[in-house]
Amino acid sequence: MTTATATVTNDELLTVPEAMARLKLGRSTVYDLIRSRRLSSITVGRARRIPVDAVRDFISYEIGEAA
Repeated sequence: MTTATATVTNDELLTVPEAMARLKLGRSTVYDLIRSRRLSSITVGRARRIPVDAVRDFISYEIGEAA
């Protein structure tokens, strides 16, 4: 029996400050986006992490809405 495991590197998960920098948004705005589920995130222990793909998806969605 084999078990498939996903490999996640540190480059794939961002801290809130890193997501803030990439999105050029403030801390409360990023947490509001997480709370409203517009920006996906996970909790690891007590740490909140945002997948890089979630940031890309958020940007793509916002561009699509603006068009």
